[in-house]
Amino acid sequence: MKLRTILASLTVALLGCAQAQPRDDVFLQMQEAFRQGNKVRLAQLLPQAQGHALEPWAAYWELRARLDTAAPAEIQQFFARFPGTYQEDRLRNDWLQMLGQRRDWDTFLQEYPKYRMKDDREVRCYALLAQSIRDPNAIPAASTEVRRLWLAQRDADDGCTLAAASLMGKGGPRGLNTADAWRKARQSIEANRPRAAAAALEMVKPEAMPLFNELNASPSKFLAGKVTAISRVRREVVGLALIKLATTDIEQAASQLENKWGPQLHPEERDWIWGVIGRQAAQRLQPEANGYFTKVERDKHLNDELLGWKVRAALRAPKGTDWRNVLEAVNAMDDEALADPTWVYWKARALLAGRPSEAQRADAVKLLESIASPRGFYEQLAMEDLGRKITVPAKPAPLTDDEIKAARQHPALNRALFAIALGLRSEGVREWNYTTNLHTPGGMNDRELLAAAQFACDRQVWDRCINTSERTKTEFDFEQRFPTPFRDAVVRRSQEISLDPAYVYGLIRQESRFVTDARSHVGASGLMQVMPATARWTARKIGMNNFNVSQLNERDVNIAIGTGYLKLVLDDFAGSMPMAAAAYNAGPSRPRAWRNGPVLEGAAWAENVPFNETRDYVKKVLANTTFYAAMLTGQPQSLKARLGVVGPREGSQPAPNTDLP
Repeated sequence: MKLRTILASLTVALLGCAQAQPRDDVFLQMQEAFRQGNKVRLAQLLPQAQGHALEPWAAYWELRARLDTAAPAEIQQFFARFPGTYQEDRLRNDWLQMLGQRRDWDTFLQEYPKYRMKDDREVRCYALLAQSIRDPNAIPAASTEVRRLWLAQRDADDGCTLAAASLMGKGGPRGLNTADAWRKARQSIEANRPRAAAAALEMVKPEAMPLFNELNASPSKFLAGKVTAISRVRREVVGLALIKLATTDIEQAASQLENKWGPQLHPEERDWIWGVIGRQAAQRLQPEANGYFTKVERDKHLNDELLGWKVRAALRAPKGTDWRNVLEAVNAMDDEALADPTWVYWKARALLAGRPSEAQRADAVKLLESIASPRGFYEQLAMEDLGRKITVPAKPAPLTDDEIKAARQHPALNRALFAIALGLRSEGVREWNYTTNLHTPGGMNDRELLAAAQFACDRQVWDRCINTSERTKTEFDFEQRFPTPFRDAVVRRSQEISLDPAYVYGLIRQESRFVTDARSHVGASGLMQVMPATARWTARKIGMNNFNVSQLNERDVNIAIGTGYLKLVLDDFAGSMPMAAAAYNAGPSRPRAWRNGPVLEGAAWAENVPFNETRDYVKKVLANTTFYAAMLTGQPQSLKARLGVVGPREGSQPAPNTDLP
């Protein structure tokens, strides 16, 4: 369907008649003016947006740009003019954030109950603080939630930092306390967030800031100049120095902890630092990582992130998987982490290792059954461990005419698709997601989500089709979740170069969600998200003469370049799909290094990929591939067969193609 046809049909649906509409390009100009902070230009263009289907966006941009000086009455007029819309709630979020920064708690508490989105962590922290100021009885509960929000932040913001400082020590035995502040400082110093670490330290021991500045400048020099760590403050500051040292010199940090500082530290402090050293080693795939984690005396002293790295280090232990460490680490996780299919799967595997008792075997089977499904990586692995292959499930009951009609006539869904078709993809995606979110009033149930997803599919807005369908809880339409656009082009090109079309589809689904003009923040383009330099190199290799980077968003050119590069990478890694996927995402040199060490089953190797983004990417591409293979062939499939095993390159294998970009 041509862009103009899409825009016209969506406008009719939104406005109820085929009336003349204001110029669409006004909104592209206003979007650019908003990004530039050009208040004058926004005010000039706003009248031209009147009566357009996307007028709520124009009004939002214009008012948001001057929200700091807008009169409260004008803000209320905006809310009254666009009730129930994403734009109303977005502006309320922005205003609440501003009210929090101004410490205007009375107005904040008047507006917060009307706020539907409730997905802004900083605004939530402001709300908890404001409620505790108004009602001292709310302090214990507020303090507990602020702790969770504050510790989960990587960077300090005003809202959660203010709430944490204000509630520190006031929430009773379960509230925020000094130990939480030191934990925040530890997490921040390891993540190289010294500002957040300093903010935490200022809350509980501002007199320790000179010591903090000293250790932050040079942890090795700081540790060399200190002999004892008797007081709580001195112990914790030494711990921060050891953590910072571990980020650059793991062996030295371990030696200092083992031989000098360990006996002087509290067990909880010591265990945390061993956990940090273990994680740093595991992220570098060092064989000592599992040994460092073994020095942790009580896993309950570690948080879930450190415990996850303990599992990964145990999977990669030099003498074979240390299933005892796997089981101990998973058992120490909190309830939220324990529900993650990743840790459910590895706990089940740990229970089945060695010579399991009947009770252990029964527990493992129960765990595997709880996640077994074609939906994801560990879900598919659980199916195979239970003796089942991956097949395409039955479709849900067909959508009724009324369900289809309700989606197609939904004003916000139409407005979102209109914005996307016009080129306002970010705005359209945010409004679509808000409208379909189950946590907002009027949010959609499974049948409504399936209808909305189908609306997006029919409009060939594939990313919203997939993402919306993926959010259903009990009804699953896998043809929506795994669509096959451009099937003739993808299959034909894949077969021409002896590449599995399911692998290509699995990669495209993860790379771009089939958005042909997708562009990443680093400059990758098109369906298969190819970087310009990689595209030029691949074009030469596959004999594509007269190639120009400007062609990368052309569907067939992008498929030809992307599949050509994927085939070259796959051949370079001797057909290993997980390593080729990692190379496609992170560059070939990294998985060449990551394959060194013990020979691992593919799932354990994928779980140990050091980069979070690439680890997630590899798992999703391989799970996608397996399901697409079931769809395209109609035959049961195996994820484990595609994962294989990964280890150092054997001498008989050809040398790697070192000129791969």
